[in-house]
Amino acid sequence: MVEIERSEDERGFFARSWCQMEFGENKLENNLAQGNIAFNHLRGTLRGMHFQKTPFEEVKLVRCTMGALFDVAIDLRPDSPTHKKWIGVELSASNRRMLYVPKGFAHGYQTLQDNTEIFYHTSQFYHPESAWGVRHNDQAFGIQWPLEVSAISKNDVNWPDYVV
Repeated sequence: MVEIERSEDERGFFARSWCQMEFGENKLENNLAQGNIAFNHLRGTLRGMHFQKTPFEEVKLVRCTMGALFDVAIDLRPDSPTHKKWIGVELSASNRRMLYVPKGFAHGYQTLQDNTEIFYHTSQFYHPESAWGVRHNDQAFGIQWPLEVSAISKNDVNWPDYVV
């Protein structure tokens, strides 16, 4: 989780959402290649769980810019002590939190409000041939989504069972 450091006065506040130097000092990926926006009309919309295969693995820095969402990352690194474990956090326009999703993790989210927008940086350019995913409801992970799914793509429903 990434929390912004706010400098407040009578006008409001100022904060950096990303700093190449600070991310590097904390041994986080600090080379961002692309910024993406996704807008979702309906509460309960689910997108994910997505990742890019080697050698195009990517880091994501995710922020909700309108509305609210439940953001999830799954550790898919076979040699990791947290392999197949997931983390879920609420990101919203009002809490201004961000989620750092490392390489080797799948990422997805479910909207908690109508008209929710997400913005995220990636450390790699999109490479369609390396784009892949795992199912949001695969029993290998046991993700506990907060809402019934109201909208999801055919691709996201049809990812195969996860096998190491």
